[in-house]
Amino acid sequence: MDIRYIVGALLVSIFVAGSPPLPAINTHSTLGALIAPTAEAKNLREKARSLLDRVLGESMPEGIVKTNGRIEAIQVDVAAKYPGRLLDITVEEGSESKAGQGGGRVSSPEYEAQLRAAQSNLEKAKQALAEAESLIDQRNAVLAAAKSDFERGEQLVGKQIITQQTFDQRRRNYEGSQASVQGAIAQRDQADAAIKSAQAEVERIEAILHDLILVSPRTGRVQYQLARNGEVVAAGGKVLTILDLQDVYMTIFLPAATAGRLELRGEARIILDPVPQYVIPASVSFVAADAQFTPKTVETQEEREKLMFRVKLQLDAEVLKEYSRRVKTGVRGLGIVRTNVATAWPEDLQVKLP
Repeated sequence: MDIRYIVGALLVSIFVAGSPPLPAINTHSTLGALIAPTAEAKNLREKARSLLDRVLGESMPEGIVKTNGRIEAIQVDVAAKYPGRLLDITVEEGSESKAGQGGGRVSSPEYEAQLRAAQSNLEKAKQALAEAESLIDQRNAVLAAAKSDFERGEQLVGKQIITQQTFDQRRRNYEGSQASVQGAIAQRDQADAAIKSAQAEVERIEAILHDLILVSPRTGRVQYQLARNGEVVAAGGKVLTILDLQDVYMTIFLPAATAGRLELRGEARIILDPVPQYVIPASVSFVAADAQFTPKTVETQEEREKLMFRVKLQLDAEVLKEYSRRVKTGVRGLGIVRTNVATAWPEDLQVKLP
């Protein structure tokens, strides 16, 4: 009997740590069971052979290809949009962060002072508007009196009760009152524009102060904390790096002949080195358009076969949602794809989760 599978059987007892516990037996009895021609020993040998073939890559059904890869996740940075001093950092490396959750803020007394000045200018503009409206009312009253005098003057000058000079004076007063009202209206429009400008300035500074609050753009786990409370950061300075645990994938590299036969969104499987007893569902989400490893020339078929293309195997979203706390990037394992969608997954590659 091949000694590799005897050793493999011992490895199985380690690999299947997440499976239901087996009865406790010593090493000698295990080896004896393997050597003895019993049904139980044969079954154990078959399981050991299947697991070793899968992990060591010694065999794979036609139309199914596997290769090494590692788990990765989309990383997003939380950065300071404006310079200032960090305050109230509430998250640490390894902690969970929700989308929209505040993780700290940047203190900026300069912008806070600018906000107070802008609010003061807004109040002044509102007061100027109130004064302009009051002035319009006052000048409308003067205009009404001047208009009344002018209209009476038209009748009186016709009867020669008043002189033409007096009538001309009344007309000038009336026209001047009209101009005064128009001037007051212009002042009101100017005050109204000043209010809008001051309001816009207040909103601008308030937006800046709002952006001084560091907010997580996605739900995930804090991978790195790049700055601490009390440190001064520049505009654009990174403070946190967050892993999006809803966008996790395995990166693998396949030769051109294999990558060309993959179907986007086609089913895939992932087996991780730390837990080889589990088979994780995935799908082919990306196949690179350009080769990642390219010889200097591709003049022969042998050289073309050396072309390797990057492929992403996206983990199932529902699985990620349920097991997000167990997701760790950088874990190595096997990425398994089908070059023929008609090929059925073998029994040992059926989905199996904890």
